[in-house]
Amino acid sequence: MSIHLVPDGLAGERVDAAASRMTGVSRSRVTDLIGSGGVLLNGRPVTKSDRVAAGDMLELDLGEPRVAEIVPTMVEGMRIVHDDADIVVVDKPAGVAAHPSLGWDGPDVLAHLAAAGFRISTSGAPERRGVVQRLDVGTSGLMVVAKSEPAYTALKRAFRDRVVEKFYHTLVQGHPDPFTGTIDAPIARDPGHDWKMAIIDGGRHSVTHYSTLEALRSATLLEIHLETGRTHQIRVHMQAIKHPVVGDPLYGANPVLAAELGLERQWLHAVRLGFEHPHTGDWVEFTSPYPADLARALEIARAR
Repeated sequence: MSIHLVPDGLAGERVDAAASRMTGVSRSRVTDLIGSGGVLLNGRPVTKSDRVAAGDMLELDLGEPRVAEIVPTMVEGMRIVHDDADIVVVDKPAGVAAHPSLGWDGPDVLAHLAAAGFRISTSGAPERRGVVQRLDVGTSGLMVVAKSEPAYTALKRAFRDRVVEKFYHTLVQGHPDPFTGTIDAPIARDPGHDWKMAIIDGGRHSVTHYSTLEALRSATLLEIHLETGRTHQIRVHMQAIKHPVVGDPLYGANPVLAAELGLERQWLHAVRLGFEHPHTGDWVEFTSPYPADLARALEIARAR
């Protein structure tokens, strides 16, 4: 049984939302637990619409802890950009997760590396061993994974200290004004959606720098430099300035435009990744070309 006291900041929240935010358990799973009597508020069963008060005791019967497993599986289209004794850099296709997770039954980077015979650092949670950065499932491009324990420690510190250079290209709707700028807005999980982020007062500090590469008739190709690395950061920040990423209906994109461009996912690609090598200390930098679906969509947009 997982026992928690409701903090002042969650007073008045629905019990399903509060339990999810306090425990990290998805709201859908909390709802299932409520339905089976596995959630108690001050010792009594609840409905998901009940509200919590500061100081309430919330109990969740989560059962035996579950861990997503790494199942070695080759992933079509995965490219190894660099490999040495300490790191491996991959060019991840869209539709591939960074690591396995409960509720995801698709391909992932660690499964591919395991199937290809790579030995990865054992640091980190069992299902995220060696992972020091993540890309959204629908985002393609460069990602580094630690192979040695010292490399994991050094890279985690480098990402935390924001000394890693992460550049993305994205096609957004319309024309941002100004064409070059910085978005500084805090991001946290959207309280109304399990899988969505939002700009929330009190959220995590998030900074995105953008510059225009090419202005098209109905869209703009931007280069993005991330100062921080929050979940869905680029997508949330682009929606915030009313220029959502093309092909990203979760964050406000027009599905008609995506269909006209032949897109089945967001136009977002991690094109460049640079950092100090964790063993040699030399600066290393890797680049990735646009995958076929994004290149084709861009050509159609240019011809419009």
